[in-house]
Amino acid sequence: MLYYIIALFIIALDQLSKWLIVNELEIGERIPVIENVLYITSHRNQGAAWGILQGQMWFFYVITVIVVIGLVIYIQKYAKDQRLMGIALGLMLGGAIGNFIDRVIHQEVVDFVQTYIGTYPFPIFNIADSSLCVGVVLLFIVMLFEGKQEKEKVNEQHRN
Repeated sequence: MLYYIIALFIIALDQLSKWLIVNELEIGERIPVIENVLYITSHRNQGAAWGILQGQMWFFYVITVIVVIGLVIYIQKYAKDQRLMGIALGLMLGGAIGNFIDRVIHQEVVDFVQTYIGTYPFPIFNIADSSLCVGVVLLFIVMLFEGKQEKEKVNEQHRN
């Protein structure tokens, strides 16, 4: 249940932030938070990360439904005994649904976090994107530790 609460929290925070951006800023308008590093910039994206697959809404609808179903199955099946995995999956679920809501309602995703790494303008993103990325990184960490533990068990069995 905790993992679904995490997902709901991400969805609510994501949708509230996007609602504020849509209602308070014109597209392209930006507010400096940290000059030359971080801006709140009103942007729309009809594709996926870095603007790939622009305008392919039906593709995103189908993929997102499949991903959401898969995440729910994994939460039900594997996350009960593994808290970090459950948190990762909850973050991914919330992020996937957050952007899915945008695609269904607006046929585009509202992005607004603009960062610069030196002079490189990192692609503009949102809370759902961040949640997905953090979830994927946590899942990767869980899988690394899981693999290491399995290897240690096998090695231990061979010693005995």
